Amino acid sequence: MQSMTGFGRGSATNELWHAEVELSSVNRKQAEVVVQAPREIAELEGRIRKEVLAFVSRGRVQVAIRIEPGQAATPKARVDAVLAKAFHEAFEELGKSVGHPLRPEAADYLRQPGIVTLGGSEIDAEQAWLVIEPALAEALRGLVAMRRAEGGHLKADFIERLGNLAGFAQTIADDAPQRLPRQRVQLHKRLRDAGIEVDLNDERLIKELALFADRCDVSEELTRLDSHFAKFREYLEAEDAPGRALDFLCQELFREFNTIGSKANDAGIAQTIVEAKTEVEKIREQVQNVE
Repeated sequence: MQSMTGFGRGSATNELWHAEVELSSVNRKQAEVVVQAPREIAELEGRIRKEVLAFVSRGRVQVAIRIEPGQAATPKARVDAVLAKAFHEAFEELGKSVGHPLRPEAADYLRQPGIVTLGGSEIDAEQAWLVIEPALAEALRGLVAMRRAEGGHLKADFIERLGNLAGFAQTIADDAPQRLPRQRVQLHKRLRDAGIEVDLNDERLIKELALFADRCDVSEELTRLDSHFAKFREYLEAEDAPGRALDFLCQELFREFNTIGSKANDAGIAQTIVEAKTEVEKIREQVQNVE
């Protein structure tokens, strides 16, 4: 199991290029890859996304690529011929103005901004890919390792909280059989307080208690809770990304506990339900981080 948050960095160098790649990922329901790279290698974005999506099925991944010339790269000198000609003609005009010819020296051309500019090597996308690919692979290994480490912590937390929920369900199951005798006593007390004497074996009282027992039966909900707990643990051990499935199970767990609370009609069980629903909400919040 992996978290959706993580970071990875990688670098690679050959004679022509040096590349550094940084990956950072955050929560997102779908997979999204955003690439920040020099425009000269824009054609590589499709390959980069494909490489990332081979390891990431959910989350927003930011890919930052920096590429620099290697030791064997040849810097390019660019000459602005139009500007150089205009500069030369300006000297000729100045000579005419002062009454004797003026000719610019080579140093004058070099000092004039824009006539001669030195730049880095032209980036060839295919050559750049030779260093970007291994740097990206290294960054992905780091990203996945961090996501798995955090996923391990989340898994341990889920297992502990599932144990708490199973304990709440068991408390409800243990207390459920006591509700009918309590209801019998309470109903008889209300009738007696109202001045109505009814024998505990009266058929009407027995019928009312039978209807109460039917309305408040939570055995089906408890059975489904046990099934959801087992399925949750199964997904925690699955190879595939379980985030969406776990999110669905959280909704089902909350629904079952909520139904039990509505049917139980018992103060003690109601308090247990409040604690159980709080625990489910904590699990649901953490599930939002799971890939």
